Order: sequence, then structure tokens, then C-alpha cells
Amino acid sequence: MNALSYALLSVLNRKPFTGYELKKMMELFWQAKYSQIYPLLTKLEQDELLTFELIGQTSKPDKKIYSITEKGVAALKEWVIHEPASTPVMRDEFLVKLYAIGLTDPETARRIFNERLAAKNTNLARLQKEIDLMESQPDAGLTDMTSKLFGRYLLYKRKFRLEKEEIEWVNWAMSFIPQ
Repeated sequence: MNALSYALLSVLNRKPFTGYELKKMMELFWQAKYSQIYPLLTKLEQDELLTFELIGQTSKPDKKIYSITEKGVAALKEWVIHEPASTPVMRDEFLVKLYAIGLTDPETARRIFNERLAAKNTNLARLQKEIDLMESQPDAGLTDMTSKLFGRYLLYKRKFRLEKEEIEWVNWAMSFIPQ
């Protein structure tokens, strides 16, 4: 199995989702296309690592709600315990533009930085709403390692801190752009 398979199982370990919902949930830590996700869901179902419930809909195509099986939980647990995480792949067009920013004029450089700031502030607000929602749940067990929300909470808090740090860094870097 590849890492994307484990990513899907990891999200399903929290609760059942449709393929669409899975893609949205995974965006915090994995960028995948539907063309990658759906064939893997089929393979994971064939391997009995997940199952699905078909929900009939009147004005739309039927939808599948996927759930992890006990065999899937065991495979995921084995992977988490025994497989070291690979080095993350980073692709960030902003960083490529940043590397060549000396080719631009100050106005363009400020625009590029301001676009990044806007995107990071939007992400920060979205993450804060999710964190607030999790923290508002009584007895959610957010700091209990055995809670289904524990990993999700840690991930959101990490992403929040990274976004906040990048906003601070962008503001610092912009101080070098001539007015």
C-alpha cells in the first residue's frame, strides 16, 4: 500500500466519510485528486480494509459512505507503529517566486507578498474556527491520546502555528521591499 492509502484509512479511523468529504478532510496534510482517491478506495474495499454503505438519493447519483474495517485499523496501526515517516515533499510556487523576486519591481514584490498574506490570513481564520469548534465540545478529550479527535486537534493546532509563523515571516520580509 502507498502512503495515500494510509492517509485515507487514517481519516476514516475517526469516522465514516464520502469520497468528497475524505478529500476535503485530507487537505490539511495531503493534496490528492479525486482521480487518485476513488481508485484507491476501490482497492482498499477489495482488500477488505474498508467498506461502504450505498445511500440512495433521488435527484443525485447514489453516494457511498466509507468506513474503516477492523482489518483496516490493524493495517493502519501496523503502519503507524513500524514505518518511519518519509521526508515530506514540498512544492510551493510562492517559494519559487520568492527565490527569483529580485527580478521584479517593488510594487510587484509587495503584491506577491500581499497575496500570500491574504491566503495565510484566510487559512488562519478557517483553522481557528475549526479549533474553536473542537474546543467547544464538552468532554471532547482533545488532550487524551486515545480520543478520536486527539490527532485531528494536534494537526489543526500545528497548521495554525505554521500559518501564524508564516504571516509573521512575510511581514518581516516585506520590510525589505523599498517603498
